Amino acid sequence: MNQSIRLDVNPMMAEYVGPRGIARADLDALVPELKRAHAAVEAGRGKDMQGWMDLPYNQEEVVADIEATAAKVREEFDAFVVLGIGGSALGPAAVQAALNHLHYNELPAEKRGAPKLYVEDNIDPERMAALMDVIDLSKTCFNVITKSGGTAETMSQYLIVTEALKAACGDDWKRHILITTSASKGFLIKIAQREGFKTFYIPDGVGGRFSELCPVGLLAAAVCNIDIRAMLEGAKDMDERCKTDEVFANPALLDAGLMLLAMNKGANMSVMMPYADSLKLMADWYAQLWAESLGKNVTLDGQPCNAGQTPIKTLGVTDQHSQLQLYTEGPFDKVITFLKVEKFRATTPIPHGCDDIPTIAFLGGKSHNQLIEAERQGTQYALYKAQRMCQIITLPEVNAYTVGQLMYFFELVTAYTGALLNINTFNQPGVEESKVAAYAVMGYDSEVHTAKREEMKNRPAEKAEYIL
Repeated sequence: MNQSIRLDVNPMMAEYVGPRGIARADLDALVPELKRAHAAVEAGRGKDMQGWMDLPYNQEEVVADIEATAAKVREEFDAFVVLGIGGSALGPAAVQAALNHLHYNELPAEKRGAPKLYVEDNIDPERMAALMDVIDLSKTCFNVITKSGGTAETMSQYLIVTEALKAACGDDWKRHILITTSASKGFLIKIAQREGFKTFYIPDGVGGRFSELCPVGLLAAAVCNIDIRAMLEGAKDMDERCKTDEVFANPALLDAGLMLLAMNKGANMSVMMPYADSLKLMADWYAQLWAESLGKNVTLDGQPCNAGQTPIKTLGVTDQHSQLQLYTEGPFDKVITFLKVEKFRATTPIPHGCDDIPTIAFLGGKSHNQLIEAERQGTQYALYKAQRMCQIITLPEVNAYTVGQLMYFFELVTAYTGALLNINTFNQPGVEESKVAAYAVMGYDSEVHTAKREEMKNRPAEKAEYIL
């Protein structure tokens, strides 16, 4: 069975969907820009914040270390907890959901064959308390992930967990901590070296939203018995497939061009709609990648731009019953991307019954496998009738190899689109602003944060009449 994922953009094109779609002449006219974008991304390969492009090729020793550590974790612990936020959490959660049992943590230990996995990506005060209620600290390993070591959310979790471990495990507490951080920058590496924690390193040129295929994501995956070598092989094969600048041979480059043209036509929202529960969290991971990379207010040459396309997370069939009405009859401001699975890992036959009710009886003898694809095709046809742009990405099946392809594909689409928009795809100044403001509110004492507190005080006074 061919394990290459496939991109079908017929429903993006005016030839198929009508004048609301992309005219072939406009795509052809964009080819020189697409070739320049491809050249720019290739020129940056492995440099600055494009170190993620090397990950499928340069991690043999790291992968061996991860596999050995993961085997030890499986022997010694009943639970594995990821403490991280953003890409440090979204990637591991998406891969776990995609590649392991949908009720993984509820399986008996002998069926799991690995620790339960918890990804703690928020600081709701009730969340850490809830976690402590369901884990045994003496049998839990924590993976603290932050490149800078200055991420308030993650480091506050670290402080809570280390205090709890010291109380529960005594002198043995350090064995329960694994660190994933920068080898040379930030605060966490200093803590790790001081305490003697086992540490994995995030390459300098790999940002959080591009980090799933480095130790950030590979460690949790390996602990849970996911084939990380197959993930990297899938990413490598997608990279090789996209090294050409021939638009109709490079699916990521073609997709980037169509997304740019769609934005130019007013489609400023990107709806990710997987028709598989296993891929539901892939939409969450994609949302950060797309939004944080492309949402920029200035070009590389300093011109104001307010670029970007808002990602929307959905799930087929579920959201046919909550959002499809808007997508078919609302504004023409969206592109819908279907994630289709050809071969599911289970078959659920539908028994015969209710023979006196034809609209139910006809389902007998069919399967959920047939029904979910029929629902997807029905949704695609409804969008076609409404002249809405969409595209289909087909995974022959969901496995480590195809997931590696899929994630690397989206990373390349993002990089090419950023190059087309002439923006810095790899920074996030808007996020940094909120971090400084949060520290200022918490009373952190530095020149920058003191100035930010004063700046925040100078906002317009709130009026009581607007608070009900």
